[in-house]
Parts: sequence; structure tokens; C-alpha cells
Amino acid sequence: MIYYPIRKKCILSIKTYFNWSSGKDSALALYYLLQDSNYSINKLVTSVNSHYNRVSMHGLPINLLEAQTNAIGIPLQLIKLPEQPSMQDYEAIMDTTVNTLKAEQFTHAVFGDIFLEDLKRYREDNLLKYNIKTVFPLWKKDTTNLINEFIDLGFKAVIVCANAKYFSEDFVGQTITKELIQNLPKAVDVCGENGEFHTFCYDGPIFKAPIAFSIGEKIYREYNTPKTEDSVCDSGKTGFWFCDLVLK
Repeated sequence: MIYYPIRKKCILSIKTYFNWSSGKDSALALYYLLQDSNYSINKLVTSVNSHYNRVSMHGLPINLLEAQTNAIGIPLQLIKLPEQPSMQDYEAIMDTTVNTLKAEQFTHAVFGDIFLEDLKRYREDNLLKYNIKTVFPLWKKDTTNLINEFIDLGFKAVIVCANAKYFSEDFVGQTITKELIQNLPKAVDVCGENGEFHTFCYDGPIFKAPIAFSIGEKIYREYNTPKTEDSVCDSGKTGFWFCDLVLK
């Protein structure tokens, strides 16, 4: 496997921070940007739940995140969120974070989104207030092509979270393979772009060495489903399977 070292900063490169989720889409997007001399990726920024000391949504322990970013070789900055932040809490924390990055002369922010228009617009509109431009290396690319490219490049990722609407306990803890992708339910995007599943990327061409871990406990959790435009009432709860990973 070829390791792609971080490009040295040059005068013309754009000082950029990367919104790092720890999963496969982030890894592939970063792979693209590290080979683009127009950008200098100087920081990975990750939101974490400070109550559980885990990556938000993915449920990944922070020590795995730190081992991962150390293997990539880019400094990590944590955005520490409370257990159940209100929108006001979230916006206040993000305002402080972005103002700090702006003061550090960052001008561009990278995201691994693929086709969620509302999310892309939300990111663009919010960062426009700080005069920070957004970069979406994977935007509108075919997800089947992306996941196959991810695997063909030698990346490896384990499934750490999955929507119980589509998957059972056995699904989490598996490593992404072409066979697994081919057997996903038809309603599930192969990259999990609609939030059907989340991953932890532990090996690939952006890593100096793979992250060693073992599979830990599997847990089922339920969360309140947000209201929709078609309903004035909460639409119940959504269940997720989580797989804990233990750093070796």
C-alpha cells in the first residue's frame, strides 16, 4: 500500500480545515484533497459528545479517534458538545469554534457530503457569515463508484453504528467489503449517505500504519425522531445498533 504524506505548505496553498467524522467518506475526501496542491490541510475538526467522550453520531471512543488522526499526521481539534445540546447551545459552541479557526487564518472548510442538498446548503450558509468557503470533494459523485474506489485504494473501515430499521446487531462490527455492499437492503445507500450506517476507517493510503483495535460490546439505543414538515407531533423513536471498539 502506498502512503500519501501530507503536502508541505506552500505560499499559494489555501489554509484549510477538514470536518473529520472518522469514517470512510471523510477518509476518501481527505485522500483527494491531500493530492491537490491548491489546499493545505492543517487541521482535522471533529464534534464529540463530552459526556460520553465519543465521536458524535458514530459513538467512537476518543482514544480511537486520536490514534487515527495521529496515524494520518494532521493535528486534531475537538468540538466538545454536551450530552443533549439545544440548537442554541450548538450554535454558540460552533460560533466560538469557527471564530477561533478564522483567527488562525483558515479560509476554507472541507466536508465529505455526497448528495444531501439541505445539509450542504446549511453548511454553506452558516460559514458564509464568517467568510469561510466550503469544499465538497465527493459532491454528486456516484456512491457505488465511490465505495468501490474506497475499497480498491486499500482503505478499510469497520461499521460502528447502524439504523435498526435496516440492520440487526450482527451488521455492526463488520468490515466494509464488496460482498457486504452488494448484499445491502435495496433501500440503503451503499455509502450510508442517508445515515443508514456509520464507519470507522482504520487503514488506507492516508495512514502511516493501520489502527489496531478489537471488537467490544454491541449496544442498542433509541433516540427521539425529529418532527417533520408533514407532522406537528414527534414521529416516535429511531433505534440504532452501536459497536464499541477497543484500542489495542
